[in-house]
Amino acid sequence: MKNRINTLLGWLMMALVIAAVGTATAPRMVVAQDDAAEEEGAAPETKKKDAQKTEEGEGSGEGSGENFLFWVAKVSGLIGVVLLLLSIYFVAVTVRTFMELRPEVVTPLEALEESEKLMQARDFTGLYKRLKGDNAFFCKVTSAGIAELPNGIAEARDAMERVGEVETITMERKISMLAVLGTLGPMIGLLGTLKGMIGAFGNIARSGTQLKASMVAENISEALVLTFEGVALSVPAIYLFALFRNRISSYTATAMLDADAFVRKLYTTMKTKAPAPAAPAAAPPARP
Repeated sequence: MKNRINTLLGWLMMALVIAAVGTATAPRMVVAQDDAAEEEGAAPETKKKDAQKTEEGEGSGEGSGENFLFWVAKVSGLIGVVLLLLSIYFVAVTVRTFMELRPEVVTPLEALEESEKLMQARDFTGLYKRLKGDNAFFCKVTSAGIAELPNGIAEARDAMERVGEVETITMERKISMLAVLGTLGPMIGLLGTLKGMIGAFGNIARSGTQLKASMVAENISEALVLTFEGVALSVPAIYLFALFRNRISSYTATAMLDADAFVRKLYTTMKTKAPAPAAPAAAPPARP
């Protein structure tokens, strides 16, 4: 139940981020407004002329009718492309991990049932081959223990622990990029923030007495958009990394306990002699 709740929280967080991005990138119309037209007592013709001058001087009419999604893509530039590629990779890693990191994948019930049947049939060679040919965590650990079982139960348990640690590290390595994305996202966003602020202050320094607000606002918008994109990538990546790491610890610990119990049971079965086959029933005496 707890794992299902954590999974739902993970998908809910991803949905909220996607909804936030979708809301921010919804189609909007950029409407040019003239501050001079808001003055009280101005004649309609004066308002129209001033608006036309403002549009010609500052180029505010160029964005009229522009889709906000395209504007965000244009403002993001090369840094936005990098964040987009990292986001696609993040989604791919998340989906793959959700598919692979499940209890029935770590400890397959089918393999466990077949192993129980082979152990009861005392087919120890077939049991080892069945577990050795499966790549599941439980099967790898158990097969390593069975291989060392002739040397004693202590040696078998040591082998199982070594293989379990290696397999756990391998599973954690697959999700390590989520932690990297959680740290790298804000850093890339900060790089975009610095780029936008440098451009804004550069325009202010070069404008002299005639400052064009549209140019400064464009650079500030670039800084904020890239910061938002970096944080939107980082937040779900950090949460899902912690979620998957806890799942790995929980599932592998459970699988190790199951493997240890199975190997102990197998060791007891191997030490017990097979029951002697039942003697055939004597034939009834022939009647005279």
